Amino acid sequence: MRVLLLALLFAAGAAAAAEPDPVGPDKVVYHLNLGLEQASAGLRNVRNHLEVNPKAKIVVVTHSVGVDFLMKGMKDKNGNPYETIVQTLAADGVRFDVCQITLRERKLKKEQFIDEVVFVPSGVAEIGRLQQREGYAYLKP
Repeated sequence: MRVLLLALLFAAGAAAAAEPDPVGPDKVVYHLNLGLEQASAGLRNVRNHLEVNPKAKIVVVTHSVGVDFLMKGMKDKNGNPYETIVQTLAADGVRFDVCQITLRERKLKKEQFIDEVVFVPSGVAEIGRLQQREGYAYLKP
């Protein structure tokens, strides 16, 4: 009986020790290309991600209508400016990439975007590069 009890205690302790630590240098790319509703969900996901793992390295890559929330003056459905949450997340180390092909195709100008963005030649190529060359996990809200 005592041996069984010790075995159970050991197994319970080993299981607790094997629980993954949510805090670490995870690298994640969030892919946003579907507009403001997806942007709102994606920003919420990023905020939640950083709440659990403040050490995560996060890049939000946008293209197509996914860039819209990063334009000056854009607001969510409740009238809150996207720029405020983007500034907060950028201060926490999140990078926001905007596809230059989208700018060309939609005839948009860099000056139309908030200061926190980084312009990349191609959003989809940047996602591929981050995944293949830098080992980023891919998430699409």
